Amino acid sequence: MDPLIRNQQGALGRPTAGRFHFTRKALDSTVVPRTRVYYYDSGLRGLALSITPRGRKVFWLYRKIQGRPERIRLGPYPDLSLEEARARANELNAAIARGDNPARQRRVVRSEMTLGELFQFYLEHYAKPRKKTWAEDVAIFRRYLNPWAGRKISTIHRLDVASLHGKVGRERGPYAANRLVALLCSMFNLARYQWEWQGANPAERIKKFPERARKRFLQPEEIPAFFAALAQEANTGIRDYVLLSLFTGARRANVLAMRWEDLELKQAIWSIPETKTGEAVEVVLSPEALQILQARNETATSEWVFPAASKSGHLCEPAKAWAKILQRANLKNLRLHDLRRTLGSWQAAAGASLVIIGRSLGHQRVETTAIYARLNLDPVRQSVNVASRALAEAGRLLPAGV
Repeated sequence: MDPLIRNQQGALGRPTAGRFHFTRKALDSTVVPRTRVYYYDSGLRGLALSITPRGRKVFWLYRKIQGRPERIRLGPYPDLSLEEARARANELNAAIARGDNPARQRRVVRSEMTLGELFQFYLEHYAKPRKKTWAEDVAIFRRYLNPWAGRKISTIHRLDVASLHGKVGRERGPYAANRLVALLCSMFNLARYQWEWQGANPAERIKKFPERARKRFLQPEEIPAFFAALAQEANTGIRDYVLLSLFTGARRANVLAMRWEDLELKQAIWSIPETKTGEAVEVVLSPEALQILQARNETATSEWVFPAASKSGHLCEPAKAWAKILQRANLKNLRLHDLRRTLGSWQAAAGASLVIIGRSLGHQRVETTAIYARLNLDPVRQSVNVASRALAEAGRLLPAGV
């Protein structure tokens, strides 16, 4: 027996609470006590191990939070390894240092919570504070998981998730199916490991569909029909949003949330404060993009370029309108994000280098970041202007050769 463990035994061999440096050897050599006891790790603040008379060992974090002693269950040993317990304890200690109370959050998630309630809890306490793409989680939940919103989380089983994954894969494709499973898995993992949910994660070990990188973009022969269908769109906000998505090559979420304060129309620059990568990006505005923005600016009454009566205050994903545009143009398998790829493909066709294309689209690849930093915007602007003009001519918005 480890001497540190042996020194914690009382006169009758009954373990008493003590402190020592946790190692796997030391934890494995503890004896079964007559009553529940707790040992504390001398190497990590608050980390503790309880041992019951039946020999069950569980990791805990004991901390005083906002003046109140709190006990947070980390998980059973050895199912939860010592390394994993330390990692979770460090995460919780960091949250406590930020002023959070993980113990209070954990008490919220119980078996009788519905999936809709769990998602709202996940959204407010995890996704919004930590993910730039939380709105995509909302869209996935509404599209695929909303029928389960009223179900108790204890009634959702792995077979249910596997069946839904297969159905969505057949009807909407592998990417959509895999993303919904990833969302469910994240929700239940957080419920288990941070919010004290005692059940199993029904989204674990669901075999994902193989995914292929999309290479779809508007082909030259598709451009006229696409612009003609877009011209028939009665909602000018939707029409301008789609055109700006095409002419700027920006991510759709950034275009939706475009603010007037971030635009320098005289300099033809759009400064996006923060993108999906967490970086600020400058987007050059072609004459075609400027024309749309200047027209909207003349009647603007909101901070948003595309205001809407929504919770965010701006236009949200126009899925129905986009589907009608594609139907009028008789186009298949084209997504809004493919417009971003379309601008890049037309830049390449005009002879732009991959570095210029990456800079204009705001790519933040590690191996090319240094090169991007040395580029000014002049070659980027020239490339975007050439590609935008070619697109406009192909769509018959401009006469060729003018």
